[in-house]
Amino acid sequence: MRRKALREDGSAVVELALLLPILFLVLLAAVQVGLLARDQLLLVQASRAGAREAAVTLDEARIREIALGSAPGLDPARFELGIVREGSQGSVVTVAVGYQAVVAAPLAGWLLPARVELTSTASMRQEVG
Repeated sequence: MRRKALREDGSAVVELALLLPILFLVLLAAVQVGLLARDQLLLVQASRAGAREAAVTLDEARIREIALGSAPGLDPARFELGIVREGSQGSVVTVAVGYQAVVAAPLAGWLLPARVELTSTASMRQEVG
């Protein structure tokens, strides 16, 4: 009985050593998915703020500034903004924003694509025009 116990002494450590890297990669992937969800929420906020501003002004530079200001973690170089106006005052204005999110977790890169395209749109009635 004692001899059998000696043969199993290191088995738990070996199992942990084999499983730990896989658990670490799953944890990194979960963190990366959380970061992508945060970026998507910031993008939704940016499209809403841009649509609110587009409803009251025709200045596209101001609309972009407001949209970027409402999404304080996004890189402006990877941020795209499009404005579609359908007529004049009382008509709908739609603001579409896009963002190229980069996968930040270096080891989770083989589980996820290198870049993820995130988009959001928001529409409001124009008060100017």
